[in-house]
Amino acid sequence: MDTFTKNHLNETAQIANNISTQSILDIINILLKLRNDKGRVFFLGVGGSAANASHAVNDFRKLANIEAYSPTDNIAELTARTNDEGWKNVFAPWLKTSKLSEKDCLFILSVGGGDREKGISENICEAIDFAKLVNAKIVGIVGRDGGYTARNANAVVIIPVVNELAITPHTESFQEIIWHLIVSHPNLKVNSTTW
Repeated sequence: MDTFTKNHLNETAQIANNISTQSILDIINILLKLRNDKGRVFFLGVGGSAANASHAVNDFRKLANIEAYSPTDNIAELTARTNDEGWKNVFAPWLKTSKLSEKDCLFILSVGGGDREKGISENICEAIDFAKLVNAKIVGIVGRDGGYTARNANAVVIIPVVNELAITPHTESFQEIIWHLIVSHPNLKVNSTTW
């Protein structure tokens, strides 16, 4: 018997049953107001979460009619900013150039949520600080205790830890599950999927 596979699937079910539905609804309500106010969503993530951010941009634009972007989709600008300004500063200047405002929202997808003291995802911390400076909303789907994102967001879904050795795969997987739930929610969904 493959106990690893069975355990992973059991952990997935356990996480699903323990996610805060109120936190999800809080994000939906922020996004509903944002769409009504003609605001934009900027998805930020690094590593696997950057790939999730790109996918989320598609879904929010196509299914929920919400204008959405991710700076990691522009590899030329991302690498130019990394080269010239350092990895820590790739997101905040991008958001400044995009004229992030109080009508807009950062949507953070991150396992740890950023941690300046440990030097992890400092680019997310810098982006959050800039968003707060311009009074943009901040939401997120994060793992562990959510780090800098959880301490500074208007609404955040924290993926429960059920196995310390599987925090990253569970968190990145649930980022997709949660944002699919959000764009499929009857309060936000505008356009149907083909299947």
